[in-house]
Amino acid sequence: MPRTPKIQEALDARDALSTALTRAGIQLPAMDVRTPWADDREGGEAPYGLVHLGVCSAPVALALADVVTKGVAGGITEGVAE
Repeated sequence: MPRTPKIQEALDARDALSTALTRAGIQLPAMDVRTPWADDREGGEAPYGLVHLGVCSAPVALALADVVTKGVAGGITEGVAE
């Protein structure tokens, strides 16, 4: 996968999310970056990368929901897209 600025942005986002989740005691083992529609584009280059979170067990999903809920309840909105 070529390291275009958009792909690098997705890789950085994946790493930041992974770090934040690790600090919260959560691991999503299947996280990676994917480039949609690269084959359909001129030159084969995707216009952006997607952070793919993969699948997780029910306990991990519940822990993630708990962390997000606590963050929202605590007023944490920095970096959240509106």
